[in-house]
Amino acid sequence: MDKIVPVILCGGSGTRLWPRSRKARPKPFLPLIGERTMFEATLGRCGDPGQFAPPVIVTGTAHLEHVEDQARGFPGATVIVEPEARNTAAAIALAAHRLPAAAVMLVCPSDHHIADVPAFRAAAAAAAKLAAQDWLVAFGITPTAPETGYGYIKRGAPLEGGHRVERFVEKPDLERAARFLADGGYSWNGGIFAFRAGFYLEELARHRPALADAAARAAAGGSEDSNRFHPDAAAFAEIEPESVDYAVMEETDRAAMVPASMGWSDIGSWAALREATDADHDGNSVRGRAELVDCRGVFVDSDGPRVSVIGLADVAIVVDGDEVLVTTMDGAQKVGKLEGALRQ
Repeated sequence: MDKIVPVILCGGSGTRLWPRSRKARPKPFLPLIGERTMFEATLGRCGDPGQFAPPVIVTGTAHLEHVEDQARGFPGATVIVEPEARNTAAAIALAAHRLPAAAVMLVCPSDHHIADVPAFRAAAAAAAKLAAQDWLVAFGITPTAPETGYGYIKRGAPLEGGHRVERFVEKPDLERAARFLADGGYSWNGGIFAFRAGFYLEELARHRPALADAAARAAAGGSEDSNRFHPDAAAFAEIEPESVDYAVMEETDRAAMVPASMGWSDIGSWAALREATDADHDGNSVRGRAELVDCRGVFVDSDGPRVSVIGLADVAIVVDGDEVLVTTMDGAQKVGKLEGALRQ
């Protein structure tokens, strides 16, 4: 089998991890876990030249400088520069048009954390085998809790290395999430997909013909500049934004999944970041200068001032320049609604 082509989707407004993440420098470009940024870690997971071809990165002009700066250590990387954001179905279509029809694409968000890289690569190999047989493959993340912030995948009939998808399920309430966990037949939808480039375009044209047509014209009318590709802006602007989940994965009769237990998190909140970082015996996690007394489950991230905390539990305290955030972990999902986050 030919090498898998990583397609890295790189964008976002950065509000959920405000104030550390900002619109000008959102989550993918920050070293939130370890010394590498989330984007660099994503490229590194797909950096084995025996398994992966050089990556194709899809981003917008706002993040182009960060992308090119951080991708320098990955030879052969190419960048598709979207004129404006049109969600994931269109972004993937642009990448598919730049590849041979037989190429197997591995679509990865640029800002997820995966602790077990060998498990990720094994799942990618299994997904690629199914994709080569014209399955549209989702990574089904083994759930570890009744999570209400993720969509779910119901496993269907077995396939070699995976399963058919019986159905995709929207984010559930806590009661349904607990039932899914107890059932054992549900996985989290981690937003990582594998498919043959030509077959993805065929299915997109079948289910979203107008979107597929505009994406094809944007790709055909685009221009190259060194390692950059610029789609035709007028054609691209005609696209109605839609996610790959809604436009293709939930419509096709060729949806499959591969199970993946790989220490995955989308780092979608300060609570999720706390869970993904090393903690002391009381569950406290600290980055920067801090002193904690009689605290449990407290997360501190300060880029300068010393933070002192006494007697608190399940709280996040983040200091970034002249902005300070204090939230309970339950309230962390609402950070993006703060005026400071919205007015960036």
